[in-house]
Amino acid sequence: MAEEYTPKERFAKALKGESVDRMPAICATQTGTVEQMEASGAYWPDAHYDADKMTTLAEAAHTAVGFEMVRVPFDITAEAEFFGCELKEGTQKQQPSVVGHVVKTEDDIKSLEGYDLSQKRIGTICESIKQLADKYGDELPIFGSMIGPFSLAQHLNGDDWFTNVMINEEFGKKLLDFTTEFCVAYAKKQVENGADTVVIIDPTASYELLGPDFFRKFVLPYHKQVVDACKDMGVGTIVHICGDTTKGLPIMDESGTDAISVDQKVDVATAKENVQNAKIVGNLDPVETLWNGNPDVIKEKSQESLDKGVDFLAPGCGIVSATSNENLQTMVECAKSWKY
Repeated sequence: MAEEYTPKERFAKALKGESVDRMPAICATQTGTVEQMEASGAYWPDAHYDADKMTTLAEAAHTAVGFEMVRVPFDITAEAEFFGCELKEGTQKQQPSVVGHVVKTEDDIKSLEGYDLSQKRIGTICESIKQLADKYGDELPIFGSMIGPFSLAQHLNGDDWFTNVMINEEFGKKLLDFTTEFCVAYAKKQVENGADTVVIIDPTASYELLGPDFFRKFVLPYHKQVVDACKDMGVGTIVHICGDTTKGLPIMDESGTDAISVDQKVDVATAKENVQNAKIVGNLDPVETLWNGNPDVIKEKSQESLDKGVDFLAPGCGIVSATSNENLQTMVECAKSWKY
């Protein structure tokens, strides 16, 4: 019996809360693994910097694993590198990380203005999105992904960022205005190149660290600006923040995002109770369940999340590069067998 919807149609309807035949099999966070690299011939770190290799590895998440979407990039350092931050180079098994920072004063912020989104890795990612959209855009959801405004500010400002947020509000807001303006422009470029969903990954925008007042002041309004820009373009959004976001979910929901990705520290049933509008994505432990577990464990943990009402079964954070295709395929099949 033929499926009623294409994966693109099914995901779009499910994201809006409309009736579909079954759950889409998606991953909101990074998808690259060593086994996918071996299957496709596109390896990190080259696949971070070469659009053709990035595209080849991204599509392996669909062709080798079975995810019903494709997404890029595979890390959250391209934006900081774009603005001149020093990186620790990644390897075939490990993503790059930010080790040097470029903003200390308001003059430093001004010096970063006038950027060109066609340059450096930002341009590479946008070109890969175009390639993926040209090949799969009629069939599969095309996810573009970026670091969120708060975490980009931390990458630019370094260890001083949390102190500045707490005691130097004027500087903090000016840097957030800049990073948010960039995120909006970047989202628009991704959509122009074919993305139909934008994933905002803001790992250091931690409700656990900031508390409700600072979270509402320094995270919510900036997320809302990016989400609103995406809404104006008619594309969906997913927001991911690491850690136990349970108490922050009602505030995150106020951004208007279509979905919130939660990690393994969050109870799905409680998450569902704490939001009014956003769909919940998650929340299989990427280490203990998906990497170190086996298919039986993954089926058990998947069933727990499904029974608690998760809207999209997915990893609770980025997939560990050593995760096996078999384990990921098990999660995919659990999602695809679930009828809402």
